Amino acid sequence: MKHTHKQLWTCMCRERLAGRSLLRVCVLLTAVCVCVHVYLERGRRGAPAHLTSGRPNRTGLDRGQNAGPRPVSSGVRAVGVDRSMKRRVSYVRTLKKDSPAGNRGRDGEGPSPACCPPLRLHRKSPRWHIDLEAWASDSHSLEEEARRFLSYITTPQMSCASLTGGDNNGEGSFNGPWAVCLDPKYSLINRIHTRHCRVYSLGLGVDDRSLENSLARVGCEVHCFDPSLKQPHQQQGDVWLHRLSVDWRDPNPAIIAQHQHANTKKLATILNDFGHRQIDVLKADMESAEWKILENLVLEGVLDSVGQLLLELHLHWAGFEVGGDDPTVVRYWFSLLKELERANFRLFRSHSDPAKPHLFLHKNILNASSVYTLGWVNTQWNP
Repeated sequence: MKHTHKQLWTCMCRERLAGRSLLRVCVLLTAVCVCVHVYLERGRRGAPAHLTSGRPNRTGLDRGQNAGPRPVSSGVRAVGVDRSMKRRVSYVRTLKKDSPAGNRGRDGEGPSPACCPPLRLHRKSPRWHIDLEAWASDSHSLEEEARRFLSYITTPQMSCASLTGGDNNGEGSFNGPWAVCLDPKYSLINRIHTRHCRVYSLGLGVDDRSLENSLARVGCEVHCFDPSLKQPHQQQGDVWLHRLSVDWRDPNPAIIAQHQHANTKKLATILNDFGHRQIDVLKADMESAEWKILENLVLEGVLDSVGQLLLELHLHWAGFEVGGDDPTVVRYWFSLLKELERANFRLFRSHSDPAKPHLFLHKNILNASSVYTLGWVNTQWNP
């Protein structure tokens, strides 16, 4: 009986030891499995793309170099990097050959007129207001402000050796309202010879396009913007016509246009949409909207992209959304034109229409005409 209890106790001890050994083995096996799993996962995630995909890659054969992006024909493709670096994914996006964005203009910098994808330009940060000049006199009188303003717009700041407008082709004297400067000191004549000239004409129901047609015949790419057109885009001879009204503010995208023809955009937006970076000649006859449009060009830095500016001024009233009493209005006009001077523009021509009434803010002041056509050259413009 004594031996039986002893044998039973010995068997129980052996079973306990066997159970503990089995438990230790299980724990060790579990730990080994976890370590192997973690090692394999880390190795798979850190491997280059040419190993995980199972297909050899030429860049993966170059030891000591990171696998760089490969060109693709279209779409988006992920490209891996070397195992020694953190895992990153870069994307290479290209355009299809037959996509509209692949069509470029004559100068290779923008799309053709028939297809105008957006091209976001890097411009200066917009300003919020222009810098007003000091008053012409301590009395803030209308006559003193008008005298300074009229003297400024009728005194050219530079001479131009050759003018052209309409059909005179730069030969002889020219007395029309619209003219561009073809002086060899400036870039327009060279741009015409190399067929890189671009012209924007802004108007409202304009009938006379003799200057635009003349520049188109010598090889300029001419775009006319007029909201009264029936078709969104059409070609008339060598001139492109667009049903767009150039404004100083873009329409609110949350408001649906009430009329089919209502389409207004800022000039900077049009340049982005058309993929154009510069305008050799900008002509604007905006029927009293010119002041706010000019202010927008100044504030958004668009003038840096303009070679010559031809502008018709209407002085019989303040203009759209221009407020204040008469002396304040004239001071604002003068300050805007001084902004052109700060942007390296110089007045080369001033023309007044003798057939127009002599009205200056609804008054006859200094026998001034109600309409003046001015031409400026950007003396620092180098496209």
